[in-house]
Amino acid sequence: MDIYDQLREVIAQTLRTPASSIGPTTRAADVPTWDSLGHVNLMMSLEQTFDVQLDVEDLPRLTSVPAILEYLKARGIG
Repeated sequence: MDIYDQLREVIAQTLRTPASSIGPTTRAADVPTWDSLGHVNLMMSLEQTFDVQLDVEDLPRLTSVPAILEYLKARGIG
């Protein structure tokens, strides 16, 4: 499973939405359950799944699949 597929599954499970609704350009605004609480839960899931430590200043910019993928790849994941 590649990084995108892993991320897609994490988002779907955390936000309780079908994985089929998550695409390579999905943004928080596209997913009704990706609200402020959903975002915090998603960030914690990302930390656990990908073994990363997110900084508070990173959280506001990690609001889309492309942004999260870029962040993970910059940390050598994927």
